[in-house]
Amino acid sequence: MNDIPIKAGVIGLCLAASATPSPLYKLYASAWAIPTPTLTLIYAAYCLGVLVALLLFGRISDSWGRRPVILAGLAGLLVSLGLFLAASGVGWLFVARGLQGVATGVAISAAGAALLDLRPAAAGLINTLASGLGVGVGGLLGAVLVEYAPAPLLTPFAVLAAVDVLLLAGVWRRPETADTRAGFRMAAPGVPREILGTFALSGLGVTASWSIVGLYLALVPALAPVLMGSAGNLPGGLAIFVMGTAAALAPLLARRLPGAGGLPVRAQLSSGMLVLAAGVALMILSISGGSAAGFILSSVVMGLGGGLGLGGSLGLLGAAAPPDHRARVMSAFYVVAYAAISLPAIGAGFAVRTLGPVATFRVFGLGVIAVSLAACLLAARARRVPARV
Repeated sequence: MNDIPIKAGVIGLCLAASATPSPLYKLYASAWAIPTPTLTLIYAAYCLGVLVALLLFGRISDSWGRRPVILAGLAGLLVSLGLFLAASGVGWLFVARGLQGVATGVAISAAGAALLDLRPAAAGLINTLASGLGVGVGGLLGAVLVEYAPAPLLTPFAVLAAVDVLLLAGVWRRPETADTRAGFRMAAPGVPREILGTFALSGLGVTASWSIVGLYLALVPALAPVLMGSAGNLPGGLAIFVMGTAAALAPLLARRLPGAGGLPVRAQLSSGMLVLAAGVALMILSISGGSAAGFILSSVVMGLGGGLGLGGSLGLLGAAAPPDHRARVMSAFYVVAYAAISLPAIGAGFAVRTLGPVATFRVFGLGVIAVSLAACLLAARARRVPARV
């Protein structure tokens, strides 16, 4: 196996592992009498772990090397999965989720920088594909195993641990991709002044693209069974899979338009933001009217828009990031991304107790539409520079 599938697999595994526990929370709540606000705080522990890791270790792979940092992240993720397997109370979940967040922050920033080392022009496409499939497969895997596998609180984590071990072996056998002659340094995530404008546009794009993912993961377990007329976890898992797969396919489709050269990344970002805004508006109408068909269609449209937006954001940043600052820039990008995916989800987790899932999606969805349209307008204004970006 060559480097690119392994590095993409690391990103996919981390995002799959982040989505897999979602359908298990009902079982934990029932087994250990955990109230809904506490479940929201457990998810917040994961998000805090990611952000802390990115802020403390954002640049470490630029000087230490991608390979050892990815190995450290995968090892930490494996330990966190072991904690889930051993969990016997709510305290275990906080520790496991927090460590999972730290490991994810370490691994994805280094893996994203490694993709830029290997294929700068295609890194955004590969990253988007891995991210979309990771979220989609993780959500579906958790739902299917909860419904049909023996020991549903154990089997999902055992499967993820097995994949983690395979990736550890794969990364161990691959060579280093970064120039580490400058020696060991630690630095917080940062953005060189010359690419601040590009980073701001990319950050706005990923804010819209990932905030809808966080909102969707938080609310779809409650929305999907009612809209699709089927109890259990499968409707929610299938809905997450549909949205994640659409997001993964979006940049692949964009490469075929308008010709052999594909859609320029700045056009991907602006068109993705329009599609995302339309998808969220359609979702608000569908869940308000109780339309199952509209729910599925809007999930696909949101996935396509989010995938185009993420692919365009990463493409812009990949073309602009200086080689000796790639991990630092990618860490800054993921700080924005994980703030976007976590804050709406945490807010929705608390708001849903008072407003209900439909009204909560309406309120937060309108915010996503506003950010999407702002990113679209900014991308359109900056469309002349640089060429084909």
